Amino acid sequence: MINAIYNKDVLRLAADITCIGALESPDAIASFRSPLCGSSIKVSITMTNGRITSYGQEIKACALGQASASVMAQAAIGKSKKDIQTARDAAQEMLSKGTMLPEGDWSALVALAPAKEAKSRHGAILLPFDALLKALTEKKV
Repeated sequence: MINAIYNKDVLRLAADITCIGALESPDAIASFRSPLCGSSIKVSITMTNGRITSYGQEIKACALGQASASVMAQAAIGKSKKDIQTARDAAQEMLSKGTMLPEGDWSALVALAPAKEAKSRHGAILLPFDALLKALTEKKV
């Protein structure tokens, strides 16, 4: 099971993570920690007309959390809060039911589908989404 969860696609995503570091003048910052596994992330964003224009992240997580953060870094720019919520819902459904698979800019999250049975890792996978949604909701620096 471990080999399926930490597959080559997950490890590749984790190794290719971008947008590392905080933005200098963000419109919003949010931190989030997964209480079950201890993974944490701090995101900073800038926005124009309700869309993310830049994204920075500081993450301390397992390869699953890092892989999810890598996908977020590639997909977040240009997205609205609704877009991020829809993608989170798809990722959650993939992890909990194994049914809906993320599509489009989020399709790389399919590499995380084998983690369905590793419920203790779901929080790490959803961490970038939860932190970004928190930043989009609070919009405070």
